[in-house]
Amino acid sequence: MITALDHVALAVRDLDAAVEGYARLLGVAPNWIGGDGGARHAWFQFPNMALDVIAPHGEGAFGQRLRAHLDAQGEGIWALAFTVGQVEGDLAPFARLAARRGLATPEPSLTRSTHDDGRKRYWLGAHPAVSATAGLQVLLIAPPRDGRPWPLSEPAADAGPGSAVAALDHVVIHTGNLDRALAIYGARLGLDLRLDRENPRWNARQLFFRVGDAVIEIAARLGEPPTDAPDRFGGLAWRIADPDAARARIVAAGFDVSEVRPGRKPGTKVFTVRNAPAGVPTLMLSAEPAQDRALEPA
Repeated sequence: MITALDHVALAVRDLDAAVEGYARLLGVAPNWIGGDGGARHAWFQFPNMALDVIAPHGEGAFGQRLRAHLDAQGEGIWALAFTVGQVEGDLAPFARLAARRGLATPEPSLTRSTHDDGRKRYWLGAHPAVSATAGLQVLLIAPPRDGRPWPLSEPAADAGPGSAVAALDHVVIHTGNLDRALAIYGARLGLDLRLDRENPRWNARQLFFRVGDAVIEIAARLGEPPTDAPDRFGGLAWRIADPDAARARIVAAGFDVSEVRPGRKPGTKVFTVRNAPAGVPTLMLSAEPAQDRALEPA
């Protein structure tokens, strides 16, 4: 079964610029920079997931796929990767189950990343066909083979208490067909649907799937007939301990941000980053005590 959000992958053209930008925005440093297969990437590891920033580099099949994606869709969120928490280094049982549920999934394969200093990482992954996931890249990842989680990224030297990003709160997906989304993320992937709500004020119906300590929010406009159009990635919402301190740090780092405002849920505060790297819509929000967290994001 899927136990967590493993990582969110961003496709960018200039890795160095994107890494520098995300280090300033998030207030943490990447703990892995390297690559293989025609691409380089930087890994920002948080307690509940990682941000993987990837750019084409040199020759290789992966780099060719990434260039084709960038040419067709531009920079932004490229993939969601879920951790399949069964046996370390083994994905085959879940891949077979997903295939029986109608999620065409090829045999798992090993991916290697070579750090710039020569160290290597390996992980086992499977890539369901995008035709079965409404046009979005969804990856299935086995836990590390040695059973040890990746080390966390270190806070930046200028990140004061409470100002660095602590974790990811939720990922937004826009869909024109909520029944299809329920089939993909609920019936086939087996994610935990916690809430299905309509909100006329926002002209939206939203599905909230809990996956580990993060949420996948899938939204559709009210009153519009379902379509066969592909789904689209929306944005990322990050948790911060002190919104005012985080906003001050991010403003000082050169970003255009909104004022801090009350969140949708009582007691929360949020602000928007208008010019996040790679054009990803980005929200910063205050985390709540674990015992008070409701089913949907702030």
